[in-house]
Amino acid sequence: WFDQPLPRTGAARMVKHNNVVPNGHFRKDWQRFIKTWFDQPAKKVARRQAREARATKLAPRPIGKLRPVVHGQTIKYNLRVRAGRGFTIAELKAAGITKREAMTIGIAVDHRRKNRSEEGFKANVDRLKLYKSKLVVYPLKNYHDKQRAKAGKTKAGDADAKEIEASKAVDQNTLKSVLPIVQPAVDQEPRKITKDEKEKCVFAVLRKAWNDQYMAGKRAKEAAEAAANKTSRKR
Repeated sequence: WFDQPLPRTGAARMVKHNNVVPNGHFRKDWQRFIKTWFDQPAKKVARRQAREARATKLAPRPIGKLRPVVHGQTIKYNLRVRAGRGFTIAELKAAGITKREAMTIGIAVDHRRKNRSEEGFKANVDRLKLYKSKLVVYPLKNYHDKQRAKAGKTKAGDADAKEIEASKAVDQNTLKSVLPIVQPAVDQEPRKITKDEKEKCVFAVLRKAWNDQYMAGKRAKEAAEAAANKTSRKR
């Protein structure tokens, strides 16, 4: 009976061609691997209400802090400017503001950032001075300030009654950036490359400037030693 052919039933028949063997898994726990977003409209309303509540709590102060203007990283983004983390200690000092004072009047401070260019340093110092000129500092609500207000006196740096009354007529600043950040104009008129620009190598100029800065200490030491040896020979 081994020589008899098997019956051609559907269960024992193989598919034609080199196909994938059917091996479907249709009982996965798929609901465990998906993430729904059905609360998106409600979350949008909740965020808006939270912003309004925060603005009401901070009124008449702005809801954001003053932040510096910095350039983006990499060649792709370094032509654009954006808000940085905070002002450097040098920028605050040039604007006549201490670090402790800056943290109490809505100015962000970043002690790690360093100034790499005079243009950026000057722009941020001017930004601080503009903010300081528009600033209205309300007196604190402690006993001594209340006594000064009764006597018609104000603490140094605090606003008087007229300035406070005038500031109430101005709407609260609810923008994320207290002072707007304007992108610099980079469009230039087309012109011919000059002969001096063709002959000069920018990489060589930058490399020489970097090398001079790197070797400044060593060269100064060698010059001092040479001057000392020269005076000792004369003696």
